Amino acid sequence: MPQDQDTLTTLIDVPAARARLLVVDDQPINIQVMNQIFSDQYQVFMATGGQQALDFCRRTPPDLVLLDIVMPGMDGYEVCAALKAAPDTRDIPVIFVTAHTDASQETRGLEAGAVDFISKPVNPAVVRARVKTQLTLKRQSDLMRRLVFMDGLTGVFNRRYFDQQLMTEMARAVRAHKPLALIMLDVDFFKRFNDHYGHQAGDDCLRQVAQTLSETLRRPADLVARYGGEEFACILPETEFEQAMGLARDLELNIRDKAIRHADSDVAPVVTISLGVAGFAASTSGDPTTLLALADAQLYQAKNSGRGCVRGQQLP
Repeated sequence: MPQDQDTLTTLIDVPAARARLLVVDDQPINIQVMNQIFSDQYQVFMATGGQQALDFCRRTPPDLVLLDIVMPGMDGYEVCAALKAAPDTRDIPVIFVTAHTDASQETRGLEAGAVDFISKPVNPAVVRARVKTQLTLKRQSDLMRRLVFMDGLTGVFNRRYFDQQLMTEMARAVRAHKPLALIMLDVDFFKRFNDHYGHQAGDDCLRQVAQTLSETLRRPADLVARYGGEEFACILPETEFEQAMGLARDLELNIRDKAIRHADSDVAPVVTISLGVAGFAASTSGDPTTLLALADAQLYQAKNSGRGCVRGQQLP
């Protein structure tokens, strides 16, 4: 079996975290019914209007949306269209739940991007089965996308995914007026390491570095990516600058503590890393390119300061 297929099978077999459902309906009684059906299996959230639902999805995307069609202000079709138009919400499956049983209404819903159409009053067994099916399909689709965006050597995300997520997280930080931090780092004197120990040992070193980064940044929202060669990047949503500096120091210390021998390093007899931190305070505007350039400049400062250290700055 190909390696990617082995990886996919393994990921699918791992138990999933408790899925998050968003129920959108302007009638509280309907929300209560859905909560009774699903609260024992899933995390259930609610919204009583279209704009409230969109705000929730943009801030903390759920795994699936159960959406009423007829609502005051923004109707279900408009909500679904808005979700499908935005890069960070377009992959959320939407199931319309409505009292309308007309075929044209169902057709319009599916054309808007919904994956299913359920009529009220709902049959609990049927709606459970349909939600379970769509969550399974979404999980498999997410895993396939994850494989496309994984670095084959280290198992962390690749540069392509990093670029995409940095834009997404910056946009989310601006919308929610939340801080965002970025860490750029690379392995000190890695070319010398390869020359001394060989490329196989170099690959093993990069894998250990990636694993240590992932183990240190344990929040689900934190992202570790291989930026290129021996360089890595970490995106830290909703993280203040001083918190990011503390995490960067933890990363530097934890890599040292791995005690990977490096006889040709000018820093220490073990592998070390240099890190640059850039912070973005809650604001109404932000540019991911500027944040990346600042983190890269701080990494350069760390290298000029003797390597094996952390330098950082917050955007004004």
